[in-house]
Amino acid sequence: METQALTAFPQARFDALMKRLLLALLCVAGSHTFAADPPPNILLLMGDDHGWEETGYNGHPYLKTPVLDEMAATGLRFDHFYAAHPSCSPTRASFLTGRHPNRMGTFTPGWSFRPEEITIAHLLAKAGYHCGHFGKWHVGAVKKESPVSPLAMGFHECLSHDNFFELNPSFSRNGGPPEIFPGESSAILVEEAIRFIDRAKEQDKPFLGVIWFGSPHEPYQGLPEDLALYDELPAKYPDKIVKLTSNETGGPTKRPLGDVLRERYAEITAMDRAIGTLRKQLAERGLRENTLIFYCGDNGTSPDGFRESPHRGMKADFYDGGTLVPGLIEWPARFPKPVATPLRASTSDLLPTMAALAGVALPGRTLDGIDLMPLLEAGAVERPAPLFFWGYEARALTQRKPEPYLDPELQKGTTPLVKKMDGIATRDFLNFRQPEIIESDFRGPRSIIEGSHKLIIHDRKDGKVTEELFDLDADPGEKTNLIDEQPELAGNLAKRLREWQESVLESLRGGDYKE
Repeated sequence: METQALTAFPQARFDALMKRLLLALLCVAGSHTFAADPPPNILLLMGDDHGWEETGYNGHPYLKTPVLDEMAATGLRFDHFYAAHPSCSPTRASFLTGRHPNRMGTFTPGWSFRPEEITIAHLLAKAGYHCGHFGKWHVGAVKKESPVSPLAMGFHECLSHDNFFELNPSFSRNGGPPEIFPGESSAILVEEAIRFIDRAKEQDKPFLGVIWFGSPHEPYQGLPEDLALYDELPAKYPDKIVKLTSNETGGPTKRPLGDVLRERYAEITAMDRAIGTLRKQLAERGLRENTLIFYCGDNGTSPDGFRESPHRGMKADFYDGGTLVPGLIEWPARFPKPVATPLRASTSDLLPTMAALAGVALPGRTLDGIDLMPLLEAGAVERPAPLFFWGYEARALTQRKPEPYLDPELQKGTTPLVKKMDGIATRDFLNFRQPEIIESDFRGPRSIIEGSHKLIIHDRKDGKVTEELFDLDADPGEKTNLIDEQPELAGNLAKRLREWQESVLESLRGGDYKE
């Protein structure tokens, strides 16, 4: 009897599958990581509208960021770190929960998350951490009555703002009425964080501090000594005019780009200096060695402060210019030598990574992030699971007049800011119960990154879609569309993207809360 020869399995395909299997095993192992001994103190820092290109270490020709540059040169530097969304509130929801913001209805800036969500503070508090939040919140009202305030979402203490802030900001302490704090906002937050650290150590507890700066979000306000560092910029950009907020009226205005960049960069330098103060104070207290400091931005550079970038797009865009941000970890006990990793990582990875370091079990619900530590320690260059991005069409949802998820009175903000909206200096929040899923709920700009390939889909007004496929390693500027050359790959990625969207919509309908 003749036997049929087995069709040879392509070696390259086999190697790729084995590589992904190994990486997946690493992540599974990481999900059972025992707590570090002793567990690290954790400080998670984030800038507001701070794009990838706006650091000295990434080659910016003007910006002075000596502290971030030193962290990049001596710690762990992510060359491809992504905000989960190209705008602030959604990214912040992912940062806290390890989940894509669409799962909890945090679709755009000013949309809250939901009280059923489990945050990194909830988890680390179980491990004995003292948890504090400082600065911008923007995933719900910070007042104590709010069911999604920092205190309601797992933090033991906070000095927080509903949105962003400039010099002499107003903050709410532990959900109380707003108070004005004179001075430069980044320095104020770091001073408060240092006092928080001292309180934690008096209790002999490890600490989780989440410090979300208001810089460099517009409108811009810099200290004289920081502005002086960039006095040459107005003459370099005399002709381009940009739109932003007036510090005098709180309404829209137009100004020369050079003047705006001078003030924006002054804010970034002040934030950088505040981070340096934090590092110095940790060292003086003997805490630097086993304190993990993380820094990232919440989305790409905003249009009002955009100069140029090697990446396509900016804030609000689903190209890499809208989502790539600075990403740094400094933890001398674990990373005593400098490391630069090409591994693609996201704000959604923070919760599973920190939970593993603290030895805390993950929530029994769908997460979009993974534990990065075993991959980083193994020197992995590729993540075993794709990254997904999606801008849900919130306007289409509100036209269906859905039921509010929370009492609108509880969603009203209290802390004022310079920028007014409809003449009002405070901000309110939205979240809605998702109606029955219909096909239009899958719309909105969306993308998937697997390996080095990125598929991005945009819906057109005529009902058709535009698909683009890029090789990010060969084409980081996303200039060459490979859709016609690799239709099979694009089809496979589109299928996986759709399946992921189905999972997200199940979460949005409350499926993860049925425990």
